[in-house]
Amino acid sequence: VHFPDVERVEWLNKVLVQAWPYFGTIMEKTFKEVLEPKIRAKNVHLKTCTFTKIHFGEKCPRINGIKAYTKEIGRRQVTLDLQICYIGDCEIHMDISKFNLGVKGVQLYGTLRVILEPLLTDAPFVGAVTLFFMQKPHLEINWAGMSNLLDVPGINVMSDSLIQDFIAARLVLPNRITVPLRKNMNIAHLRFPIPQGVIRVHLLEAENLVQKDSFLGAIRGKSDPYALLRVGTVQHRSKTVSRDLNPIWNETFEFVVHEVPGQDLEVDLYDEDPDKDDFMGSLLIGLVDVMNDRTVDEWFPLSKTTSGHLHLKLEWLSLLNDQEKLHEDKKGLSTAILIVYLDSAFNLPKNHFEYSNGECGAKKIKNNKYLKKMEREPSSFVLLTVGNKTQKSKTCNFSKDPTWGQAFTFFVHSAHSQSLHVEIKDKERDSALGTSVVCLSHLLKDPNMTLDQRFQLDHSSSDSFIQMKLVLRALNVEEPDPDRVKAGVNASKQGPVRVMEKGGNQQKSVSPPEVSKVPPVSKDSAALESLPKRDSGEDLATKDCSAAPVPSETVAVPDGAEHKQNPEHRPPSALHSGAAAVPTLPVVQELRLAPSVTSLGSLPSSCFELSSSHLDIHNGTEMPLGEIQLTVRYASIRQSLVVLVNGCRNLVPSSSRGVDPYVRIYLLPDRRWTSRKKTSVKKKTLNPQYDEKFEFFESLENVKKRALDIAVKNSRPFISQERKELGKVRIDLSQEDLIKGFAQW
Repeated sequence: VHFPDVERVEWLNKVLVQAWPYFGTIMEKTFKEVLEPKIRAKNVHLKTCTFTKIHFGEKCPRINGIKAYTKEIGRRQVTLDLQICYIGDCEIHMDISKFNLGVKGVQLYGTLRVILEPLLTDAPFVGAVTLFFMQKPHLEINWAGMSNLLDVPGINVMSDSLIQDFIAARLVLPNRITVPLRKNMNIAHLRFPIPQGVIRVHLLEAENLVQKDSFLGAIRGKSDPYALLRVGTVQHRSKTVSRDLNPIWNETFEFVVHEVPGQDLEVDLYDEDPDKDDFMGSLLIGLVDVMNDRTVDEWFPLSKTTSGHLHLKLEWLSLLNDQEKLHEDKKGLSTAILIVYLDSAFNLPKNHFEYSNGECGAKKIKNNKYLKKMEREPSSFVLLTVGNKTQKSKTCNFSKDPTWGQAFTFFVHSAHSQSLHVEIKDKERDSALGTSVVCLSHLLKDPNMTLDQRFQLDHSSSDSFIQMKLVLRALNVEEPDPDRVKAGVNASKQGPVRVMEKGGNQQKSVSPPEVSKVPPVSKDSAALESLPKRDSGEDLATKDCSAAPVPSETVAVPDGAEHKQNPEHRPPSALHSGAAAVPTLPVVQELRLAPSVTSLGSLPSSCFELSSSHLDIHNGTEMPLGEIQLTVRYASIRQSLVVLVNGCRNLVPSSSRGVDPYVRIYLLPDRRWTSRKKTSVKKKTLNPQYDEKFEFFESLENVKKRALDIAVKNSRPFISQERKELGKVRIDLSQEDLIKGFAQW
């Protein structure tokens, strides 16, 4: 399968196949010499741990494709997304005391991002390699020995999810593994870069959700919907709305976004039940489009379900180093983000009895076992709190100078009054080894709103410190660029664009769908009108146009050039009364204009002339059957192909009583009746106006391999002998720039 932006790397897979046995040998040695001693040192019960069999099998991981980013990133880095699939036959067995545990086969697949940064002018040319998964990878483990109890239904899901969480805590954003390739390379800013921004999600309402509750398996009741929203490893749950298929939530959630492009907003709707919650539909929104649009407010159709729409308002918040933007929000929303880089601590006390107001306190301990335990170095972790949110670091075992090397983010409502509370605790005794309070107002005294220093620990030894770097950034919703065309499907419509078209002596006014400004039209493009018609049996891709493509807003209408319009040739109007029911049309970023007559053959389907090749024409001549105006673009934020049928003109009547035209659309090769899209029927007109929008929910890669089959048909009685088909157009989507979109007659 060919994807336009994902490259197959069969040569790399062949290298992996050849190198896999040698990699297996290295890993077997690592398990025995490095991992086994570490496991034994973890706990007294694990002292007998021994690997009895380590075999990584014949099947090696496979890279299904690589996507390379060049335009969206800086010049000093290379970013690659690797689609990894591993269906392995590895076998690893371990004995602990008299128990045999093991793994006999692993399945893993996900997208691994590899960042090579910074690029250097001398060897090794790359300073460091950073690795992480964008989302939790899918994992299945086939257990062996005593551990095959974990394969019992119910337990297996739990065990796999625990291991997935373990991987996520180390390898899924915002967690990264950074390996320096050059000596003395400072990798702190590579491991913990400043986030790209914050996405604020207003979960407003839903409508027409599917009914999931039933009584005695027959009578359907109303569902109790709630939503799960996810970006990376962070998940929020909405409140549950009881017995309502059109729930209103009006809740707001905020997510830190670390990688764009790459991270998506996932929304799943469920019906809350006492036993098992029923799935009601899902939604996936690419955050790169929200970042570019700044604000998106629209109804999204739910996928993986039969009906339902979800109303979301999405705001992209940029991170600014500007204290003037730190005004308090009246609605209680976050105004800033605090990033805490937790580095290390120094000279922690062994226990909380070791100090008392800076002096060692005297306490008699009768139990010698407890005394020995107290004399050990502490196993410490850190609790960081801002407002009502507390986050916990990993635990560093048996060290009075622990190094955590982790980053945490907190949403801040008032930087002038809030504080960061830090507490170091001992895992063994759950006692505090030291505390520190940092007022965020101290950060405002620094022009970069940054503090990177050692902080003295209170309630600890006199020489105990903690090393942290604190960065404060203001959150700001920037105004959208007025010249930029939004990717959202509900971008507001502008006024109709008035253009001239030659039609004998009559001048017509046309209002196409929204267009952005493009260069003025040359005389050559106006000359398209006078082109001779070719045989309609020829390929549509080389067919000449009978009307010029719609020019831009820069074309002026000469004084007095516009005459009274024929009522049959009325301009396609914007949505008026139906605006509430039908979402507004997508925006067309650019109209492609033929620069000259000679280049027309290189613009496939640039104008859509209804074909007369297979139709029974009464006069027996080959002639055009009219035109249809279409707007086609791919809405990447909704993962759908949007087709807007504006209207038709100059249709050829199939009978003396007139025609009742409608438009039928297929996305070939799918000709199933259930996949068919169909407009409403317009009575007794040869110039019907529809302004109706249809969506095909397919990936862009899939759409690029398809074609649109569009037919204008006459709605006639079943027993009628009248001709039904009035004209047909086929558009090869592989030849079009669907992200920019196009709108033509």
